[in-house]
Amino acid sequence: MASYFEKLKTKWEIGSNFQLVVILVVFAITGSASLWVARPVLNLLGVDENLNPWIRVPLRILLIFPVYQVMLLLIGGIFGQFRFFLGLQKKWFRIKK
Repeated sequence: MASYFEKLKTKWEIGSNFQLVVILVVFAITGSASLWVARPVLNLLGVDENLNPWIRVPLRILLIFPVYQVMLLLIGGIFGQFRFFLGLQKKWFRIKK
C-alpha cells in the first residue's frame, strides 16, 4: 500500500505525505459536494426521479461534470492546492501551459 502512495506522489510530482493527504481530502469533499450542489439545480430544471432514467442519468452527468471541475478548483484553492488542481485539469484536458 505504501508503494502505491509513493507512485502517486511521483506521478503527481508532490513531495510530502501531508500534501498527498490534503489532495485526497479535496477529491473526497469535491465529489460529495458536487452531487449535493447539482441536486437543487436538477430540481429547478424539472429533472427528478419521475423522469425516464435514460434521460435523467445523462442529464445528471452533463450537469455534474462541469460543476465538479469548477468546485475542484475552488475547494483545492481553499486548501492551498489551486496550482496543483489547475495543472491536473490541464493534463486531463490536454491544455498547453
